[in-house]
Amino acid sequence: MRHLIAYLTTVTAFLAIDFVWLTQVAGPFYFEQLGDLMADEVRYEIAGGFYLLYVVGIVYFCVSPALRAGSLRLAALNGALFGLIAYATYDLTNLATLRDWPAIVSMVDMVWGLALTCASASAGFILTRAILKPSAGKAENQA
Repeated sequence: MRHLIAYLTTVTAFLAIDFVWLTQVAGPFYFEQLGDLMADEVRYEIAGGFYLLYVVGIVYFCVSPALRAGSLRLAALNGALFGLIAYATYDLTNLATLRDWPAIVSMVDMVWGLALTCASASAGFILTRAILKPSAGKAENQA
């Protein structure tokens, strides 16, 4: 049950934060930098697959170890590192293999991956603990 709660809280945070980023902040930047490379329409089923799978990684590598250790700092640190590595995999591969891939997009996107994953892992940790804490307190009182 703990893993399901961690997943649901983390995916909610991730989607909410990334939605604001993509629709309110970075959309024009990406369009300006990648205009001709961008598809005419977003393939939401593929994007959804990324989001669902990526959050599995956040929960497994960041939120769950932090919950076991009882450490928000660990959630944030693991989230930042996981986000940087995952986003760098995409961005640096594009920079190395695509003719007109802008270096500025890679830099901005890697920083965003670090920040987004750090914030999502931290939120997942905080919200999961808040949800589970009341039931843990009941179990302690019954013992």
